[in-house]
Amino acid sequence: MSRPRRVGLGALLVAATMLALAGCSGGDGGRWQDDCTTSDGIIECAPEHRPAAPKVAGELLDGGSYDLAQDRGQVVVVNFWGSWCAPCRAEADDLEATYQATKDQGVRFVGINIQDGRDKAQAFEQAFKVSYPSLFDPPSQLALAFDIPPNSIPATVVLDRDGRIAVVIRASTKQETLQPIVTRLAGEQPAAGGPG
Repeated sequence: MSRPRRVGLGALLVAATMLALAGCSGGDGGRWQDDCTTSDGIIECAPEHRPAAPKVAGELLDGGSYDLAQDRGQVVVVNFWGSWCAPCRAEADDLEATYQATKDQGVRFVGINIQDGRDKAQAFEQAFKVSYPSLFDPPSQLALAFDIPPNSIPATVVLDRDGRIAVVIRASTKQETLQPIVTRLAGEQPAAGGPG
């Protein structure tokens, strides 16, 4: 009897996220990104090609709770980060500045802290004066639901007012890149009878 071949954890995670995305792609079985444009690490989807965001709910770093469903009707910027991630440190001030500049336009920010310790994550937020909430997700389950492998953070996902994935930035971002995207999406009207 031959011994089964071992498959690396990374390969399994990639396969799992591809299967999860196939469920968001509609009836054609293709990947949703195939219908979107990609430029400089930024994936943008036209409204008719935007997949619904996965369920996002859990415990916040401060001990409270959060459910993405409570922000339906708002543009939501979801940033995946870790205190151990140097590019996450580099973008922290830009994210906070974009949040402050756009929050009065019906925009919400939520961080998702992955593969981290609570104390280190809280110290990061204090050091960078992060004022928006972050979910505490040490096993990276929420990141994987969004097809964000833990070794590819930082990553930022912008959801439209209908709770659909409109933009994915798979790199550290700057205010001059993120804010125009967020402002443009904040100016869109929700789709009539959008996903509920």
